[in-house]
Amino acid sequence: MKPWLDPALAYAASWLEFQRRHHDQPGCAVAIAHGGEIVLEAAFGSANLETGEALTPRHGFRIASHSKSFTSAGILRLVEEGRLSLGDTVGQYIDGLHPDVAATTVGQVLSNSAGLTRDGPDNGQFLDRKPYCGKAELMADLAQPPVYPASQRFKYSNHGFALLGLVIEAVTGLSYSEWIIDEVVSKIGLLETKPDIELWGHRPMAKGHSGMQPLGRRVVIPADNLGHAMTSAAGFVATAADVARYFAQLSPKAEKSVLSPLSRREMTRRLWPDDEASLGRHYGLGTISGGEGDWRWFGHSGGFQGFITRTAVFPAHDITICVLTNAIDGLAHQWLDGLIHIFKTFSERGAPPPEAKDWTGRWWTIWGSGDLVAAGKHVLVANPALFTPFLDAPEITLEGPDRGRIIRASGFNSPGEAAELQRDGQGAVNSVQLAGAHLVSEEEMRAEMLERYASKAQ
Repeated sequence: MKPWLDPALAYAASWLEFQRRHHDQPGCAVAIAHGGEIVLEAAFGSANLETGEALTPRHGFRIASHSKSFTSAGILRLVEEGRLSLGDTVGQYIDGLHPDVAATTVGQVLSNSAGLTRDGPDNGQFLDRKPYCGKAELMADLAQPPVYPASQRFKYSNHGFALLGLVIEAVTGLSYSEWIIDEVVSKIGLLETKPDIELWGHRPMAKGHSGMQPLGRRVVIPADNLGHAMTSAAGFVATAADVARYFAQLSPKAEKSVLSPLSRREMTRRLWPDDEASLGRHYGLGTISGGEGDWRWFGHSGGFQGFITRTAVFPAHDITICVLTNAIDGLAHQWLDGLIHIFKTFSERGAPPPEAKDWTGRWWTIWGSGDLVAAGKHVLVANPALFTPFLDAPEITLEGPDRGRIIRASGFNSPGEAAELQRDGQGAVNSVQLAGAHLVSEEEMRAEMLERYASKAQ
């Protein structure tokens, strides 16, 4: 394993736990894989705010559009077996479609370039106003003409991936859920992944939650909706660790996978840019991609009522990150980007030397907290409240076991001034002096604030 990865993982978990508290989010589960091995698995907060049930790594989440990547792998397995081709029209397998829909190819639907309606004329299924579409409603919507001609632009379509579920059923003669479990989920060895909620059984399940507005408080969103015909587009349930395992084996560099290296390269390559957005994303065959250089990534995200989720694979570093949240305003995207920022910082600076082992921890003043994080030759003073905690972080160079100097910082900070660790009678670090600021533990800061301000607040 890369020497910098262990300290990066340790800080990533600490930062993410702080972020969940700081933003008052219900819960967050994270799993990180190096190669095919899970090297970090953690859960923070609550699975259900109504009951107070604590969230654990074993809780399932509605992973929504991550389901499309499973469906894509299923289609590509059928291609490898010679049972269909990406150039086949969907009308070869499904009757009752509008002629222009029937003429689109499996590959066009798989790459979200078929021009199909996103969710039909009524997307109340995603607003908790009606059940998820059954086959009859889906087919009625797809009997209407497509919105754009095929291969004109990237246009995301849940209906398109529901249609691919019907193609899988037509080719295999089995239900989508039955076949995808047998030929994708089980062959990878995923034990905490199901295509739909009805198959999850009695395993622990995270509940979804609303945002704070307009009620001024969060309410529980059951998120127990059956996927019906939309299962292949949005129905899956899984733990963070299983999602990370699944996407890790899709890397073209993975030693073991349910797909050939050629299929994985096709699945993850950048086919269609999302030109009208500013995020620099592309769509492949059931995968989203972005990033630059060694930090190019592929993966997917998902939004189910009450859940926001995201996963990314970084093939150059053999790292996969999965962040699952159980709130409709969950910060999975921001937190995954923050984890990338943390890993980039450690990869550039390297692992800390042994003499920096005590220059660590979260320290407080009334203005909030600062994290001492040793990375490479320096100790950084990170701000855990930021989505990019190392942004403009002051750097300390060590001059002795407990002495250092702030050698780099904003001019509005304290460049050139001293830093010092302070210890108790047993030799443990119990506070930090950064220039003129004295930072203490969270417990001591809490006591100090209560002593100074509690009586005034009553």
